[in-house]
Amino acid sequence: MDFEELKKLYLQKKEKYGSEAYKYISQLLEEAKELHRKDWLKNPTKIGDHEQSWRAFKGKNLEKIIQFVITEEVEGMSLKVINGNKLERSRNLSFELSQIKRNLAIDYGEFGLHLPDVDIIIYNPKNYKVLAVISSKVTLRERIAQ
Repeated sequence: MDFEELKKLYLQKKEKYGSEAYKYISQLLEEAKELHRKDWLKNPTKIGDHEQSWRAFKGKNLEKIIQFVITEEVEGMSLKVINGNKLERSRNLSFELSQIKRNLAIDYGEFGLHLPDVDIIIYNPKNYKVLAVISSKVTLRERIAQ
């Protein structure tokens, strides 16, 4: 099971439910978990714990599926969606992304500028204004830790 398979499952939901498909993400993840389990049984990890393997998969791919789901709608409004990792990991950002990064940064005075932990950013490419940030966490524990 990989992200492309997860995306195909979502597209099947979209075919069935249309613009309401996003409401079935939990059901999608339940189906994906079963497919992931079948794949895992073919080649189990040394620890032998499917739940741990599933949590890692879900954590890595929940953010991706959320971004995939919202991108078409957001771009239809002449806005852009980017992954927050792109701002953190890229050294040579375009002027546009550099402006987005600057608009997101929080100035802590003597402690400098810091980027908040954001997974997905929605912004207006005409004026580089950040309109929304999304932080997708799989568990409440991750949210409390932040």
